[in-house]
Amino acid sequence: MDPPEKPAGKLRTGFTTGTCATAASVAAVLSIINQKKTESVDVLLPKKSRIKININSCEFEKNKAHCSVIKDAGDDPDVTHGAEIVVDLELTSKPNSIEIDGGEGVGRVTKPGIGLEIGQAAINPTPRKMIMENLTEVGKEILEKNGIKVIISVPKGKELGPKTDNPRIGIVNGISILGTSGIVIPYSTASFAASIRQQLDVVLSMGDDTVVLTTGGRSEDFARKVFDLPDHSFVQFGDFSGYTISQCAKKGIGKAYVGGFIGKFAKMATGVKQTHVKGSKVNMNFLSELAKKCKAEENVIQKIKNANTARNVQEIILENNIEGFFDLICLEVYKQMRGHSENKIPIEIILFNFDGNVLARYPKQ
Repeated sequence: MDPPEKPAGKLRTGFTTGTCATAASVAAVLSIINQKKTESVDVLLPKKSRIKININSCEFEKNKAHCSVIKDAGDDPDVTHGAEIVVDLELTSKPNSIEIDGGEGVGRVTKPGIGLEIGQAAINPTPRKMIMENLTEVGKEILEKNGIKVIISVPKGKELGPKTDNPRIGIVNGISILGTSGIVIPYSTASFAASIRQQLDVVLSMGDDTVVLTTGGRSEDFARKVFDLPDHSFVQFGDFSGYTISQCAKKGIGKAYVGGFIGKFAKMATGVKQTHVKGSKVNMNFLSELAKKCKAEENVIQKIKNANTARNVQEIILENNIEGFFDLICLEVYKQMRGHSENKIPIEIILFNFDGNVLARYPKQ
């Protein structure tokens, strides 16, 4: 069923757990430097804009501080909304070093396939980078003589963890510190659909008829390196792949490139139109069947059936040099997207790895 036409009222944006941890870290360093409580801080986001964050609690001594921020997800339905994200920061004797780890309520990684090492705290690369960039900026003088150690904890994290997708992907005993942009953009189905239609209208109003559809910000960044097209030609469809391509057909878009990673593609290939992580799971049997078609050995097929994530499957395929697998994924996504577009527009599928290299394209170049 198509999402309703009318967008919902203006929805309030929020900020990610990664932004909370960054803000608390900055407040901690500032309170050590100034030897007074920090009420609010400006956080530098990955796209280089800034956001002002209020500090919930702030205690400090000469060489250490304990600060927290309350997570505000805006109008996005999020189990971590209202959670307290705590940072304990202390100065160390290693100049120019920043160490980041998770404490109580931050999950630990127990399975491969999510881009973090087993045993590591579930703090994603973007939040780690955000914390380091912000601390390097405000703590420049401190870092000349000292190092900084950051421990992130979430007092209610153990309770919240099972309400997220973490247990299924092998993150135990807490939540993840997440965020790729630092901001949570809330989307009801209706407002997301409205924004997609609006973006397609902009493309056509500019006299263009080619779009590059991507699953999110990261795949869009990679797609921009492949296609030299104006900004307005890049449209993120999030979880609404079927709806977006059907709108492209309806509005008369001339050509659509579709770029993404294996997780979303594995779902799209089986005909899932709404690919939200909570709403649909990757079908490992389907992926193992594709591997079988590529003459994978039985032990590899079993590994895929028992895989933790689609990313884990990608690793298994690459380790075992299963030729043609990624081409088949692209072909299956192509068939589904052509179906959703009623075969009205030319489509090309591009599968990226997590470093931005093209794993496969269909039709082949």
